[in-house]
Amino acid sequence: MEVMKPGTKQDWRRPEKAVLIAELKPVHPQPLERRSGCETWSAEFSPDGSYFAWSLGHGMVKLVPWPLEESSGSPTISATWCKNYLSNAGQQENDNPKEKTLDCRQTVWSLAFGPRSSQDRTRHRRDCQPASFCDLFSSLVLATGLNDGHIKVWEVLTGQILFNLTGHQDVVRDLTFAPNGGLTLVSGSRDQTLRIWDLTKGGKTAHVLTGQKQWVYCCRVSPDCSMIASVSGEKSVFLWSMRSYTFIRKLEGHKNCVISCDFSPDGAVLVTASLDTQVYLWDPYTGESLMQLSHCFPDLYSFAVSDVRLRSVRFSPEGLYFATVADDRDLRIWALGMDRPVIESPAPHNPVTNGLCCAFSPQGGVLATGTRDGQVQFWRTLRVVPSLRHLSRVSLRQSVSSHQVMALPLPKKMKDFLTYRTLLTCHENNSLHHLQEVIALN
Repeated sequence: MEVMKPGTKQDWRRPEKAVLIAELKPVHPQPLERRSGCETWSAEFSPDGSYFAWSLGHGMVKLVPWPLEESSGSPTISATWCKNYLSNAGQQENDNPKEKTLDCRQTVWSLAFGPRSSQDRTRHRRDCQPASFCDLFSSLVLATGLNDGHIKVWEVLTGQILFNLTGHQDVVRDLTFAPNGGLTLVSGSRDQTLRIWDLTKGGKTAHVLTGQKQWVYCCRVSPDCSMIASVSGEKSVFLWSMRSYTFIRKLEGHKNCVISCDFSPDGAVLVTASLDTQVYLWDPYTGESLMQLSHCFPDLYSFAVSDVRLRSVRFSPEGLYFATVADDRDLRIWALGMDRPVIESPAPHNPVTNGLCCAFSPQGGVLATGTRDGQVQFWRTLRVVPSLRHLSRVSLRQSVSSHQVMALPLPKKMKDFLTYRTLLTCHENNSLHHLQEVIALN
């Protein structure tokens, strides 16, 4: 193991090559052919790190134990394995996760695991009525958003359907559970609405949020559960209050349709991606744009940027990196505050085969990408130990807004650091800034 210390000389302007460590490929029985498309529209890791799920096409969802084992493979999966990389860090003691196949009988557009956190389950169980729904807090569940507007919620342990949620009038394009350990589910649909569901009340729709004029592509709940971010076939990002279920503001700046978004683990930064390959970093509390960058570099690559469509963006679990996936067959991983990627997979070397989605493992070190042909590819990413000052910032910002930070009697430089205003002066200076935030474990 090599430990990279702050001040180490390295050319952070020259990205490392992404390393493909494993692939999963569906093997469909004949009766499933032509039932529906084969795209992997969604891929997710369970929050406890025990399962990985992906929509492998033809209305099927595959649940496999995580981390993968070298013997992974079944009549419905072909596994290509890279030895000795993944460990048993994700396995839970006294658990014996098993592979499962969920037949949704509709194209599956979105997946979401919940409850998100075990530490909050006891508090939620005390307030849960009726008692039968309280058992859900001790179970891992998976919600699947379908082509017909329905949402099916499954118990992962048994593979049984718990709820069939109805209300949306078109494709359920995205799903996310509130990250407080509860059973509040947020869904975004092509019917131009967001719906908030309370599974402790039998899966009834608690609230419907309207106002977007195009399909909703993506929705995320902030880590403190104070707001929802949603993006649609518009050039704006919509922010909604999770407390009053009202519209807060639009974030303006993108020149094309915004298709994906994600909050940093402390909720202080919102990253958004548009079809024209532009990525913005925002302060969701003030609406200020902190940084802009492009997934593509026309000066370095020969393809036409106008032909590339960005598909997905995700933050890493420690909040120091984010990944972008596009249909130029490239994935790129960016260090927060740098305008060039630190890892990339340029075609034709280990290309992402028309990537549609991506997700980091909760333990870090692995990024999964889903493709148009129903495959999933797993890539090695940087495994880092964040600096103490970054961990302190994350701890503070999980409960303190940007406005509250600015009101504290602190020096301006400290306020800028706590509110990520240092991203505004990134570019050339931030290779050293980034090295100060991490110790990289290679």
